[in-house]
Amino acid sequence: MAHLDEILDLEESAPDTFRSRPIPSELPKTFGGQVAGQALMAAARTVDTAYRVHSVHAYFLRPGRILDPTDFAVDRIRDGGSFRTRRVTGTQGDEVIFTMMASFHRGDDGFSHQDAMPTVPGPAELTGGEDHAGLAEWDAWDRRWVPRGPESSTRQQLWIRHRERLSDDPVVHACALTYLSDMDLLDAGLLPHPEQPLNGASLDHTLWFLREFRADDWLLYDQVSPSSESGRALVSGRLFDSSGRLVAVAAQEGLVRFARTQPAG
Repeated sequence: MAHLDEILDLEESAPDTFRSRPIPSELPKTFGGQVAGQALMAAARTVDTAYRVHSVHAYFLRPGRILDPTDFAVDRIRDGGSFRTRRVTGTQGDEVIFTMMASFHRGDDGFSHQDAMPTVPGPAELTGGEDHAGLAEWDAWDRRWVPRGPESSTRQQLWIRHRERLSDDPVVHACALTYLSDMDLLDAGLLPHPEQPLNGASLDHTLWFLREFRADDWLLYDQVSPSSESGRALVSGRLFDSSGRLVAVAAQEGLVRFARTQPAG
């Protein structure tokens, strides 16, 4: 299966327009984290390296076709002194499948605080455990699931890292975290309803990058779903490095409607 470097290797097909190659997959449609990571890479290639990505806000509009390339057009919305803002539109053929707003920050002086990392077994104390997906394309990621207690009906936790060392470029790690953040997040919204057949898909996805990190070092992904209603589940996740630093926060709403037995009227 494709290495992360291949996934993020975009060709500049026109000024501020980048194309991804088709990426082999066992999924019936393009993985949302892949599209989001590629879109962030496209945006970052139009921004001076002095500015680090600090947030992305994305919408998954249509399923991506695995065998087709995706074009990412970047609009330079604003170049300010402290912040740079980009809008990225992902298309396949004539169809828009994805859109993202990405913000980059040069950094400023200010206060500092964070939530404490949950007390959980470290990755060395856990085996790979149950792989919730079992997909060959995710074999590059080492995932260690934290055992769930009876009180955690909508919470799941795992340690995750990229098995191979990645580039030292912070943009690569931001894109890698964007990729991994979509891998298991929506599953937290399904934990209270294990037997109900559902149609699921990511609808939107937001990330805030808070502190420096490496995606090839262990990250604790603490996920929870506070609500599910009207066929949509809200889920969120906090990512801590092994020293307990809160490095990123993710939030997502996903489609979790009952499986339809006949076309909707």
